[in-house]
Amino acid sequence: MRIAVCGGPYGNPYALRSFVDDARARGAERLFCLGDLGGFGADVDALWPILTDNGIECVAGNYDVAIARGDADCGCGYRDPKDNEYAQIVYDHTLAATGRDFAAWMGRLPTEHRETIAGVDVHMVHGSTLALNDFWWESLPEEEHRLRAEASGADVVLCTHSGLPWQRRIGDTLAVNVGVIGKPANDGRQEVRYAVLDLIDGHAAAELVPLAYDWQAQARSMRAAGLPDVFVETIETGWWTTCLEVLPPRERSRGRYHLYRSTLPSGFRPADDDGWGDATPRAVQDDRQVVPPAVEDDRPVVPLFGSPYFPSRLWIYTNFHCNLACDYCAVASSPGAAARSLSVGAFRALVDEAVTAGFSELYLTGGEPFLHPDIVRLLDHASARLPTVVMTNAMLLRGRRAAGLAELVGLAGLAGRRLTVQTSLDGATAATHDRHRGTGSWKRAVDGIGHLIDLGLPPRVALTETPENTHDIPAVAALLAELGLPAGHFAVRPLLRRGFSATGVEIGEDSTIPELTVTADGLHWHPAGADRATSPDMHLAPAGTPLVLGRQLVTERFFAARLTDGSLPRPVHCAM
Repeated sequence: MRIAVCGGPYGNPYALRSFVDDARARGAERLFCLGDLGGFGADVDALWPILTDNGIECVAGNYDVAIARGDADCGCGYRDPKDNEYAQIVYDHTLAATGRDFAAWMGRLPTEHRETIAGVDVHMVHGSTLALNDFWWESLPEEEHRLRAEASGADVVLCTHSGLPWQRRIGDTLAVNVGVIGKPANDGRQEVRYAVLDLIDGHAAAELVPLAYDWQAQARSMRAAGLPDVFVETIETGWWTTCLEVLPPRERSRGRYHLYRSTLPSGFRPADDDGWGDATPRAVQDDRQVVPPAVEDDRPVVPLFGSPYFPSRLWIYTNFHCNLACDYCAVASSPGAAARSLSVGAFRALVDEAVTAGFSELYLTGGEPFLHPDIVRLLDHASARLPTVVMTNAMLLRGRRAAGLAELVGLAGLAGRRLTVQTSLDGATAATHDRHRGTGSWKRAVDGIGHLIDLGLPPRVALTETPENTHDIPAVAALLAELGLPAGHFAVRPLLRRGFSATGVEIGEDSTIPELTVTADGLHWHPAGADRATSPDMHLAPAGTPLVLGRQLVTERFFAARLTDGSLPRPVHCAM
């Protein structure tokens, strides 16, 4: 026998009618609904004749129980105040708009249904086998899945409530979250989902079916009823804009929006005077793309990516070998380090992918990028696509490198290239600077800064603060001013305990905001943890992983860390 099972019509008669038509066209002999008849859309009463005229067998969801009793809230199981605030808006509408005869009918529905169909023990519930409003997420630990499956013992357990469809085998049980038909599955598609099950001679197989319906009519009905646009937007775009905090990290990372604007702690703002410049996202606009700031519209939710908590800059390690062996290098670069260089082809493809993935700026680093034999070609392509910052110790700006950079600077004014150079100076004298960076490095760095100024590329200069140079910071600022650099081109950054450094600030994915970084080894949480050998905890994914997937992985890890203690990490920037 073939059966069709839907969840959560949510006051969406257009989707419910399409469910009936589609399921019948697919040969379904029986139709079931797992409850929550109201809860998002405007016209709950319109569902009743569709349910009864088509013989749809229903169990009650928490919404139906609450409406039937006239409860003060939906009993949805949300714990976050903002989630409950939005849930209350729709519940109040549903309670007022649902006829009492229909509400009484809801009150007579069972809260579960169990039946042997074609030799298969099928158990239908709303939330889970544990509770009516339990969220049975796909990402739950295996023991949590087993707990819910074993509480039933059926061959097949069907549920809904979470709004996100999935299926999996749990021991001998096939568990299927059938999704909901009242709103999309937070995947950017207007279609909704339901399940078709084939039950034959004691065996069961399920398919999660996308369902097209007249979503434009549903959006119009919601607006006509006076429901806020924040709900209508989900119908029109396929992305959830309310009730986000209930989502576990993995499920939340797959959506477009991740945070309520109003719940971001006001005490956490990357400071403009922290030595690393303005971390506020900027709109980037040219004839290729527009990347809007994530926090400048009036929508109550924001994506993590593009906010101050996950800047839309992409770090790229062009190579890892270096002409210096600084004793505090966070990524353990040195002349003897494996080069791990990116080819020109791989680099170009990565930059083009970054544009498509919505990154607004590039930071090229190493190692020493000017040891890469094709660095000028890399800079040419990068700066033609996105604003680009290249990090260098400024000691190799001679010969062909200097000539190539000069040619690139000459092109910049003609071709719209946006190139910035950042270098380092750790003391006002050789004695201080060379202590960590090597004899003779101070003079060559100062000469390199002067050469960049002469080229018309006045560099940004960063000082890594150590116990030995703290007193020297004012003198370094004065020296750079004498060389002709504006005051805003100098910053102080902390020493980090990573790589070669045994002391400094501890950073990890639970304590610093992410800045997605690409190396020959794959994707990393932060540029200061981009050496896989010394910072394996910050390695996200192997080489070849798409940047869009990297954004999703970062978002998932961000929320896993955040939800552990309710805090947000702080920024540790590696560039101005």
